[in-house]
Amino acid sequence: MKYIWLIPLLPGLGALVNGVVGIRAFSRKASGLLACATMTVALGLSLAAFWQLLALPTGARAYDVVIAQWIPKIPLATRNGFAAFEVPWGFRLDPLSGMMLLVVTGIGLLIHVYSTAYMADEPRGGVARFFCYLNLFCFFMLMLVLGNNFLVMFVGWEGVGLCSYLLIGYWYEKKSAADAGKKAFITNRIGDWGFVLGVFLVYYTFGTFDFRAVQNAAAAMPIETHFGVLSAICLLLFVGAIGKSAQIPLYVWLPDAMEGPTPVSALIHAATMVTAGVYMVGRNAVLFSHAPMVMEIVAIVGVLTALMAASIGLVQYDIKRVLAYSTVSQLGYMFTAMGVGAFSAGAFHLMTHAFFKALLFLGSGSVIHAVAGEQDMRHMGGLKKYQPVTFATMMIGTLSIAGIVPLAGFFSKDEILSRAFLANKAVWVIAVLTAFMTAFYMFRLMSMTFFGNYRGPAWETTGHGAAALAATHGVKHPADPHAHGRAQRSDHEVTHGPAEPHDETGKDDHAHAQGHGPWHGPHESPAAMTYPLQALAVGAIIAGFVGIPAALGGGNTIEKFLEPSFTAAAASETAGAEVRPRTDATEEHETAHVSAAVEIGLMAFSVLVALAGISLAYKVYVTSPEISEQLAERWAGAHRLLLNKYYVDELYNGTIIAGTMAGGRKLWTFDRNVVDGAVNGTSWLTVISSWFSGLTDRTVVDGLVNFIGWIVQEGSLLFRRFQTGLVQNYALLMLFGIFAFVSIYLFVR
Repeated sequence: MKYIWLIPLLPGLGALVNGVVGIRAFSRKASGLLACATMTVALGLSLAAFWQLLALPTGARAYDVVIAQWIPKIPLATRNGFAAFEVPWGFRLDPLSGMMLLVVTGIGLLIHVYSTAYMADEPRGGVARFFCYLNLFCFFMLMLVLGNNFLVMFVGWEGVGLCSYLLIGYWYEKKSAADAGKKAFITNRIGDWGFVLGVFLVYYTFGTFDFRAVQNAAAAMPIETHFGVLSAICLLLFVGAIGKSAQIPLYVWLPDAMEGPTPVSALIHAATMVTAGVYMVGRNAVLFSHAPMVMEIVAIVGVLTALMAASIGLVQYDIKRVLAYSTVSQLGYMFTAMGVGAFSAGAFHLMTHAFFKALLFLGSGSVIHAVAGEQDMRHMGGLKKYQPVTFATMMIGTLSIAGIVPLAGFFSKDEILSRAFLANKAVWVIAVLTAFMTAFYMFRLMSMTFFGNYRGPAWETTGHGAAALAATHGVKHPADPHAHGRAQRSDHEVTHGPAEPHDETGKDDHAHAQGHGPWHGPHESPAAMTYPLQALAVGAIIAGFVGIPAALGGGNTIEKFLEPSFTAAAASETAGAEVRPRTDATEEHETAHVSAAVEIGLMAFSVLVALAGISLAYKVYVTSPEISEQLAERWAGAHRLLLNKYYVDELYNGTIIAGTMAGGRKLWTFDRNVVDGAVNGTSWLTVISSWFSGLTDRTVVDGLVNFIGWIVQEGSLLFRRFQTGLVQNYALLMLFGIFAFVSIYLFVR
């Protein structure tokens, strides 16, 4: 475990090499292999560290490594007087960060492998740039989850925001992608403003940035029954979480982030970055447990976000946007869990969600890849027979997110619903309604994509032998089952255009390979894309078994494993102490349980709700597709409202953005007329005063000097007459002088 600092370092080195050398010299394959190799070694080290963590006693599962002293000791004022402000560059491995390590490196590696095929037709330098960004993101994300204090976390926090901007805007020549990257970056900065203020207030209150020291100090403070300093800290930190994890009102960046390549959506906007806010709240569980008013705000914001995003997902037609709003909704579920005190359940759902949502996003990329870049589900259909592996794996992910037993999503979602039922019945009702919508819109996605008749783009025939070749691959129509390519159309990721020659040796710096020939029809993706789908599908099936509740005969292992991360620790924890003092709030949350019968009843009800949503979607979009059109016509207003996402973007554009732009224009006008006017007026006055100064200098000062000079000059004409150079004249003058002197003397006497 003392080498955990190598885990983030490896992808960081991969990013450095690909960014400095790879863009200029590496082939596509070499760039991908380097990026995958660094992630593979990082995963191996993470597994080894996690295994060593499991070997420690339950009360001592924490290990700190200080790499260097980042900020040396300096005196700084706090609420209790001056304290020694110092920040070590340190990492902490505990159950929560250990789980996140495996999620980031494990799923990150699978997405890297997937990307080697998905991005294969990008320009060589573009592929190296993509993997540089991808590795750099993993470096910062690992820094975020391993940091043992707020400032090290903040470095990772800001780093993933930067990488999000770079990856969303990867196709920077496409205006919508560039705009989406800027939107994500600016929206996150709004949340980060609150996060930074919260971090400052943490130091002012506790005199330290160390997570464990802050937890222990907060545990000794009383639970706030009013809005106090702990509530202020938690609310400000939650503002940062709202921005990073796309909650109301700062969720608008995440759906637009789908402009980036699909592997980016899977890695950043499903499995890792967007969960950073959830992780941060869990990391500060003791703080939040002492601020019950903020906990209520967290739960309300989370459940309303889940409901709103799920309702929007009901009518969207872009396959990636459906999944984007699904991500926003599931993040709302996680915050709901955190808000009702079920920190372990929220972290558990974070882990299971990483598997099935990454699976669904990568599956959508496989679908887009298969239909020449089409993302509108109305132009798909019938792909089940062309993409059996993609269909089977995405169906597993769909059933998991819907909460069908015994898949991973069932166990984590059921735990959240159970705790919400105990904490607040209204929150539970909204969460159940959201679960119904989730099952409906996800099976709607599957129905429109894989069932019914094929409605996608037509393909070219390729000669008399094409049909026979296609038949050998299970494709009824003339097709090239291995064809794939890159986007030419501005609104899609992938297309199949005429191939341009390119050199894999690294000499095609400016070549843009457009594909491997004409597109010939839907087909299954290559092995480098389907193998990660299958691995993620396995995770979506078995990941939930670590959280089997006691009502079903399990021990909820993951809750017991994560528990030390959410409680204050004794000072002797690193020495292996078994006893861990807990906060009163934690004890309260732990003692609140329902009977096994009620818990099983809640599970059965949630499964029935999910099955009802699936059945309704199958009825509306498979057996009787005309019903969907009839409902859209009958409820045209509601359909239009949801299709336009409650007009939130338009509202922001018309108020905040327009107001900001108008304010900016007024400030510019003020700057031009007042500030610049004052500067220009000052310069004008300076010019005028300098003119008068010059006039005075010329007429008075220079005039006086010149007058004296004139007097001297004119006087010299008189005296010049006496300077003849003749001795007799000088003798005569001397004689006159003596005569005058003697005369004056005699006269005076």
